[in-house]
Amino acid sequence: MTDRSRPRVVVVTGASGGIGRATARLFGARGDKVALLARGETGLRAAAEEIRDAGGQALPIPTDVADWEQVRDAANRTEEELGPIDVWVNVAFSSVFAEFKDIDPAEFKRTTEVTYLGYVYGTKAALERMLPRDRGAIVQTGSALAKRGIPLQSAYCGAKHAIQGFHESLRTELLHRKSNVHATIVHMPAVNTPQFDWVENKLPMHAQPVPPIYQPEVAARALVYAADHPKRREYWVGGSTVATLLANRVAPSLLDRYLARTGYASQQTDRPRDPHQPANLWKPADGSDGHDFGAHGGFDDKAHARSVQAWAAEHRGLLAAGAGAALGLTGIGLLRNGR
Repeated sequence: MTDRSRPRVVVVTGASGGIGRATARLFGARGDKVALLARGETGLRAAAEEIRDAGGQALPIPTDVADWEQVRDAANRTEEELGPIDVWVNVAFSSVFAEFKDIDPAEFKRTTEVTYLGYVYGTKAALERMLPRDRGAIVQTGSALAKRGIPLQSAYCGAKHAIQGFHESLRTELLHRKSNVHATIVHMPAVNTPQFDWVENKLPMHAQPVPPIYQPEVAARALVYAADHPKRREYWVGGSTVATLLANRVAPSLLDRYLARTGYASQQTDRPRDPHQPANLWKPADGSDGHDFGAHGGFDDKAHARSVQAWAAEHRGLLAAGAGAALGLTGIGLLRNGR
């Protein structure tokens, strides 16, 4: 568990909207000093105001995480203005909703640079500062799609799979060093974020997360918990994530066929795609000439505010103790009956 005796310095990428926005806000509500990294200046300003209103200290830094020099400069500025970085949370991503045959090479490259290399650059910037101090936590925002690809999101799935492999390699190196810097990954379910209003979408209908859908605060609570408990290899959030990953272990070919049959319709609403929808892949929809999208997307009426599975994962020690106590009482009862 990380030191909570003082306000921590936390960096959150993708902090202008969605999961990153909700996560930064939660850290701020605990009194932490939060550096907000994203391209969208309008969203960054609004996120910073929320953190200050919640009692935290905010430092918005416009940053394209696909650019190593910008990420490095943001880390330097964070330490100059807020102090040594204790926690780095990688959230920023982009995507293209389309069949692979319809994705341009430049679009695939850009998605990979933001969604994968953005994590690599953020992690490297964090490690360069944490390793000499021998303390710190790095939290990667994963996805069920880091272990199970689905149709219409080949660029995103490929990048998330790369993050999983990168995380595993890095973790073994830190263990080899017996380092007090820890890295963990949190695999998310479908989340109600603004990305479906600004994603590069080539489908005929408006994109949506695959139900069941969770609110970004569910993801944020899991990321903050992981930052407090970064020694665990990984976390799974949401019953759908657990079901998907377990099914993929047991019957991946069967799951291929199921997703081939259901994966197109489940990722589209019955509303036609707006041809004028912004494409956040190239230009932030919440940039200086845009508007603030906030943390939530357009699926509040369908999204779950809590995850029983996530709570159980965070309290597995308590649950194990309870189960042990129950078994013990059962055993005592059997012995008494036996007498």
